[in-house]
Amino acid sequence: MKRIVIFGTESTGKTSLAQRLAAEFGEPWSPEFVREFWDLRGGKITAEDLGTIALGQMANEDHAASRARRAMFCDTDLLTCTLWDDLLFPGACPEWVRTEAEERARATRLFLLCDTDVPFEPDPQRCFPDAVGRERCRKLWRETLEQRKLPFAEIRGTWAQRETAAIAAVKALITTKNTNHTK
Repeated sequence: MKRIVIFGTESTGKTSLAQRLAAEFGEPWSPEFVREFWDLRGGKITAEDLGTIALGQMANEDHAASRARRAMFCDTDLLTCTLWDDLLFPGACPEWVRTEAEERARATRLFLLCDTDVPFEPDPQRCFPDAVGRERCRKLWRETLEQRKLPFAEIRGTWAQRETAAIAAVKALITTKNTNHTK
């Protein structure tokens, strides 16, 4: 079973792409847990919640993995949780979350890195609507993959171009044995 993470900063179409890929390939996807947690908490998240959020993200991913045959699609992942933890709550990310995030990242066969070249859609959960903030986050997410030498495909362009590129990258992964191709 191949673990595929839709990766990138906010408002880059990760959820829609995860849902679309799951439908295209007839495989499960795991939703981003923090969205549900945010709603349950009325938009109030503190540093003390970071471990709980990580556990919820892991549970969503594990549930999808238990139903997968060939692949599973993660709408974000624990590595993304650590990036947000560091941006919003510097120094508060529990060490066990970092360790688990690294282990899960190494087990991921492909990251689909979503670029910020689409319009920002306002949402109460989003933090960086301005061009400077979006560029800073885009660089951070990309550097995170590059520094760890994790396999990724860049997803950019119109919504249709993104979908086409993501489907092609997943097909290449599913139909080949060697998936160590970083773009």
